[in-house]
Amino acid sequence: MAYEITDDCVLCGNCADECPIKAVKNEGDKYAIEQELCVECGACTFVCDSGAIVTK
Repeated sequence: MAYEITDDCVLCGNCADECPIKAVKNEGDKYAIEQELCVECGACTFVCDSGAIVTK
């Protein structure tokens, strides 16, 4: 199940800190998940307080 970060992101950085393989990257004005690196573990979704990480 692939994940993506929506515009609801508040740029807290919790998802990037939690990702065990560092697939979540800060792209300046937003965070994004590098799909080719993501192993779909879901760790980022558990720490996203704004609910901005959803399945594709």
